[in-house]
Amino acid sequence: MASINTEIEYKAIKERIEELLLLTDDDTHITDKKMVELDKLSELVEEYEDIHHPIGMPTLAQVIKLRMYEMGLSQNALSELVGVSPSRISEYLTEKSEPTLKVARSISKKLKISADIILGI
Repeated sequence: MASINTEIEYKAIKERIEELLLLTDDDTHITDKKMVELDKLSELVEEYEDIHHPIGMPTLAQVIKLRMYEMGLSQNALSELVGVSPSRISEYLTEKSEPTLKVARSISKKLKISADIILGI
């Protein structure tokens, strides 16, 4: 199979994918030529992005902020939930310090954050 070699090709193919998404839906049969093209182009983009635009693991601070948003928690509410001061939560969120193992365990359980993210694995 061919591959994407330049950023210009990458952008052009992404534009074509957007066009194809408008022409297909959940009822479009997988053998339809538009669906086949969409599938092949998507594979090319995925391969290119894996090499040229990799998505790294989020930091603990990023995940905590996301969970706070999802759960509607303020820093004060989070501090009460995990049993540390609001200033300590601020330090975690600005990456000035890392939680102790006990606090990390509490954050993991109460915010349902994977231990891999907590441990930076």
